[in-house]
Amino acid sequence: MKEVDKKTYIEEEAFVVLHSGEIPEVTLHESLYHLTEDSDGPVLMLDGKDILPLKQAVVSRYREIILRDLDPANRDKSIYRGLARCAANWQRLEKFCRRENLALQAIRDEVAIALGQFFDNEIRDVQSGSRVSCINCSHQEIENLAYSLGSSLDNLPKGWQELCLSA
Repeated sequence: MKEVDKKTYIEEEAFVVLHSGEIPEVTLHESLYHLTEDSDGPVLMLDGKDILPLKQAVVSRYREIILRDLDPANRDKSIYRGLARCAANWQRLEKFCRRENLALQAIRDEVAIALGQFFDNEIRDVQSGSRVSCINCSHQEIENLAYSLGSSLDNLPKGWQELCLSA
């Protein structure tokens, strides 16, 4: 098998992972099976360098769905899953990156900023009476998320606690 063919197969599967559903790790394992074991697949021998684009696609997909749920413009759309799912996906991403020894700091910083901006927007909208809060998790869950993002609760806007569900 030519190296170009191998690269093309990997790129195609990375594209599939990047556009997968809510748990991209499942798609990663499906892709690895397809590439290496499936009799209908190319049955490739892959090394760490070959698999890296697939792992990076998992990280990119998690980033996309986490930021989707921190985008106030999505709050009333069917794609929106809320802060509870955002926190769960952040935990999944952290575990994946730890297990795969992948860097996470740039995304961590981006998500921490997005969380603060989300609460700024949510507080403003709720206080103005233009909407009811969409926060679907407890004060403790937000504290845990902020902590895992390396963010101080002082970085969240005043009044965020009142929007949370009772624990």
